[in-house]
Amino acid sequence: SERATMALDPQRRDQLIDDLARRAARAHLVAPAILFLEMYKPLAFLGAQVLWATQPFLGLWWNEADVRALAYLFEDPSSVDQLIERMERVQVS
Repeated sequence: SERATMALDPQRRDQLIDDLARRAARAHLVAPAILFLEMYKPLAFLGAQVLWATQPFLGLWWNEADVRALAYLFEDPSSVDQLIERMERVQVS
């Protein structure tokens, strides 16, 4: 399948992680977001699959490329760890 051969560009992944961390910080939701990600980290891949399945519906409100990027991000456990680490740094600064 095309999706299996594609991956999230490392630069785009880092940009997405930074953007998510900044959004959480602006909304004062860093601590709850970290808690949520830590608790449900084992289910992140399943969450990515839900994003893939709902992509046509979510595309009505959000950019489809962004939804795909989020799905790729959550499919990779190391990306979830990087997101948590980035949120921890944002919270401290």
